[in-house]
Amino acid sequence: MLTILGFAMIATFLVLIMLKKMSPIAALVLIPALFCVFVGKGAKLGDYVIDGVTSLAPTAAMLMFAIVYFGVMIDVGLFDPIVRGILRFCKADPLRIVVGTAVLAAIVSLDGDGSTTFMITVSAMYPLYKRLKMSLVVMTGVAAMANGVMNTLPWGGPTARAATALKLDASDIFVPMIPALAMGLLFVFGLAYVLGRRERGRLGVLTLDEALVEEKETETVLVGAGSGSGSGRDAKRATGGSGSGTEADLPADEDDGLQGLDPDRPTLRPRLYWFNALLTVALLTAMIMEWLPIPVLFLLGAALALTVNFPHMPDQKARLGAHAENVLNVSGMVFAAAVFTGVLQGTGMVTSMAKWLVDNIPDGMGPHMAFVTGILSIPLTYFMSNDGFYFGILPVLAEAGQAHGVSSLEIARASLIGQPLHMSSPLVPAVYVLVGMAKVEFGDHTRFVVKWAALTSLVVLGAGILFGII
Repeated sequence: MLTILGFAMIATFLVLIMLKKMSPIAALVLIPALFCVFVGKGAKLGDYVIDGVTSLAPTAAMLMFAIVYFGVMIDVGLFDPIVRGILRFCKADPLRIVVGTAVLAAIVSLDGDGSTTFMITVSAMYPLYKRLKMSLVVMTGVAAMANGVMNTLPWGGPTARAATALKLDASDIFVPMIPALAMGLLFVFGLAYVLGRRERGRLGVLTLDEALVEEKETETVLVGAGSGSGSGRDAKRATGGSGSGTEADLPADEDDGLQGLDPDRPTLRPRLYWFNALLTVALLTAMIMEWLPIPVLFLLGAALALTVNFPHMPDQKARLGAHAENVLNVSGMVFAAAVFTGVLQGTGMVTSMAKWLVDNIPDGMGPHMAFVTGILSIPLTYFMSNDGFYFGILPVLAEAGQAHGVSSLEIARASLIGQPLHMSSPLVPAVYVLVGMAKVEFGDHTRFVVKWAALTSLVVLGAGILFGII
């Protein structure tokens, strides 16, 4: 009976989430509370929730202060020179532009929020793609895959969810995965190079003036580009080698004017740039070296960043208010998950389901549950939300793995494999920001990205097995 109720609870949760009949937070709280009563243990619901909240508090703190920290770094202009440098590097060469898109998306993904990453990346790169008549699905696909790999950062969501669901430390999951994730990111950069060469070959000889003639009406969306001062100036031509296409330089005034972020926003702190850069490097180094727990590091980092960059209380309150929505959504989800995981484990449903799953897995596959989890994560995280997979499916897979001697840490690491594809899932709100700003049909984006994103996931899985991580 526990097995049936457990699967029924997970199925009910997934259906309501995917049909958008309930918000994730509401479903994480109300569905398990209802099933706890069905099991006959409603009187113990409070104990389950309190135990869950106590164990998840460090994860919630990490997410809250990481979002605040990287939000402040974007506000004060830490990433502005990187954006401008990538745009200068790209010039008007399609190959450089596609590679620059991947690099920019990966760097900005450090803030852990997909919507922010896509807003900055598209606003910076969209003018170049439109001017040169490049394929916009290449831009959305490359950005989504780079963000998918980087989405595995402990404050990005999936790693925190895996740590939450299995009651593990996020750094124990993430840090050993760095070599495999680095291989996945290198594969995305290599793929961007290949796609960029294809675009360069398709477009042939280009100058910005020629592209502007046909796209004159798009000038109002060009971020910081001059409306006409440079359009009459001859752009430089450079002929490439056999079949490699060409590269055309941006006119100097337009190159200097292209901005991915508002260059005049009042939150900029140019005099504190090197302080903020060194603080970020020190913070990431301390995280990788595990000098302090990740929640403590981000708590200290956010407090220091706010105090130094915005010494006046009204300014600090304004910055916290600007990022409050993201903080509330993420931290609320973590605490709501305490109800789901607490009921699933406290009532014994997860143990009963795992036993049923173990009994139905061929004996030969039991010792390879980490590999099985990695393979399953690719389609499952695409067709369901991260909440559904990590809070509903992962605990069952972990219990099944433990029965065959596979540690929960290996299962948790393997569960991250599907993220490059997940970021293009129709269940991810950020992907609609991406295709909407890029003016790309969601179906076109899906047809282009699915095969490449799935291949990226398999590269990460293969690297994890090769390095002995999974």
